[in-house]
Amino acid sequence: MQDSTNRLLSQVISLPPNERAALVEGIIASLDRPDPSLDALWLKEAEDRLAAYDAGDLEAVDADQVFAELGRKT
Repeated sequence: MQDSTNRLLSQVISLPPNERAALVEGIIASLDRPDPSLDALWLKEAEDRLAAYDAGDLEAVDADQVFAELGRKT
């Protein structure tokens, strides 16, 4: 970290917990800006997947099976 960031961190750490939490929330919110073009791409992807499922071109997998497979060690 840069010196200015370290100084800022030291100041933030001295704040009460509720103020630190509010600050963290504000910082995270500033990083999560909506992107309409990206949202449109995800909407199209979801619609395409639903259409493929409805047409029988895409099979569904039970969520329990997916999570079980994710939990397996390879």
